[in-house]
Amino acid sequence: MTVAGAPVNARRDEILSGIAAVAREHLGHTGALDPRARLVEDLGFDSLKLLTLAAEVENRFRVALDAEDDAAIATVGDLAERLERKLSSEPAG
Repeated sequence: MTVAGAPVNARRDEILSGIAAVAREHLGHTGALDPRARLVEDLGFDSLKLLTLAAEVENRFRVALDAEDDAAIATVGDLAERLERKLSSEPAG
């Protein structure tokens, strides 16, 4: 999946759709994912679900999240923002 060069809103929408697909396919989440939704408090993701989400998002977008990213991610929007930054900083290939 390539999002480099896409307009910001289109890129963010694509990332949010990808996160929703991961949540649906790997975590059984059936509802909509609001960017303001907190992963633990609002969506009820426990530590195993958070690890699964991180691993599957890394696989889907071909990026690596590090401990600094993990510490800064509390909401779906935070995750999308981190992914957008990672994807924007990748060299064009």
